[in-house]
Amino acid sequence: MEAEILAVLMFAVTCGVLMLGFPVAFTLGGVALIFAGIGIVTGDFRPAFLNALPSRYFGIMTNEVLVAVPLFVFMGLLLERAKIAENLLGAMAACFGRLRGGLGLSVIFVGMLLAASTGIVGATVVTMGLLSLMPMIRAGYDPKLATGLICASGTLGQIIPPSIVLVLLGDVLQGAHAAAQRESGVWDVQPVSVIDLFAGAFIPGLMLVGFYMLWVLFLSFFRPQAVPLLKAAETDGDLWKKSMKTLLPPLLLIVAVLGSILAGVAAPTEAAAVGAAGALLLGLFYKSLTGAVLQDAMRETVHISAMVFLILMGASIFSLVFRGLDGDILVESWLSAVPGGAMGAMLAVMLLMFVMGFFLDFIEITFVVVPVVAPVLLVMGLDPVWIGVMIAVNLQTSFLTPPFGFALFYLRGIAPPEIPTKTIYLGVLPFVVMQIAMLLLLAVFPQLVTWLPTLLLKQ
Repeated sequence: MEAEILAVLMFAVTCGVLMLGFPVAFTLGGVALIFAGIGIVTGDFRPAFLNALPSRYFGIMTNEVLVAVPLFVFMGLLLERAKIAENLLGAMAACFGRLRGGLGLSVIFVGMLLAASTGIVGATVVTMGLLSLMPMIRAGYDPKLATGLICASGTLGQIIPPSIVLVLLGDVLQGAHAAAQRESGVWDVQPVSVIDLFAGAFIPGLMLVGFYMLWVLFLSFFRPQAVPLLKAAETDGDLWKKSMKTLLPPLLLIVAVLGSILAGVAAPTEAAAVGAAGALLLGLFYKSLTGAVLQDAMRETVHISAMVFLILMGASIFSLVFRGLDGDILVESWLSAVPGGAMGAMLAVMLLMFVMGFFLDFIEITFVVVPVVAPVLLVMGLDPVWIGVMIAVNLQTSFLTPPFGFALFYLRGIAPPEIPTKTIYLGVLPFVVMQIAMLLLLAVFPQLVTWLPTLLLKQ
């Protein structure tokens, strides 16, 4: 049996087993080892390849960038569990209360902050759904707009820095970029850092937030019945003092974390530590940091972090066996044969990832697909930061698109029965169009991604 056939079968079987719901880490490692054994029996795989596993595991455990993962997760969970996000939504709604569509704008803004903190689509959609869905319905919002806003805001964690999604994607692209440069004969490797990816995603992320807000304002003019004003009683009181007390501390925390990274003052891991400590201080400031809240946040942080690092280990086995079966050579030949050169290959990869986003989570795609296709795209001369941001926006679009988008399933799980699934599907369609428009803009004007990282590099 030829090695390339085994590589294709291994990839297909892995995707199939993942869709059946088996644990990602054990699926990646287990399927890879099974096919490695088959390859050894058929003479298509050299056992010496597996000798590289210990050094790969040691590299994962000593990677300082990955220390940011549990810290960012802990920061986001504290903001959620200590009800800081809930208070923030109330304060924002009060600030925008005299503006038609103010509650909708508040949902986008708070969703952006929560998504940036956690980077986990399911957690953000569920949290925002529980906090804002019924208040928006009771306030008279069109259910389609309310559900669409919540789903779209929840997926912003794919693109708004700082988030664990960008940390993990940056780490994978860093290795792929180094391998691609060596393959091209460039030994003076120019590194790609998570900071570059944060900077590249910053402008597209803000543009998406702006698109969402403009859509709410557009509806407030042309369909005012779908975007009502809040009642006057909901905007009374000492608004300025209350809003500043609720809004400023979380905003300062996010600005301090992201600003210190982009300014080069702190590495992502150091900034994540500041963010985690800042979230603790916010909980104390608002007197919402109880022992139960802290214990719950710590337990969930350990759970999520352990899952991520186990997936990393399983992905190391998968990529090693895939390379040993000459899968990388096969992928390179396939993408090189796609009409249109580098952009044609990029389009093919984007379509593949979009479809896979219906069935697999971002972390699974990051560790299964990106290490396979990224080196080939990079050898073709595409910018690694641009590739990373395009992947993030593409998967964000996939998670929103009916009928299989993950964000839709998460909201369906917590939405009341009187809101039909059709309403959720129709509600997200305008935001899917905005996402596709953003992808086209980034394809036509890659400077939207590359300008800020280049500017920071010059300083």
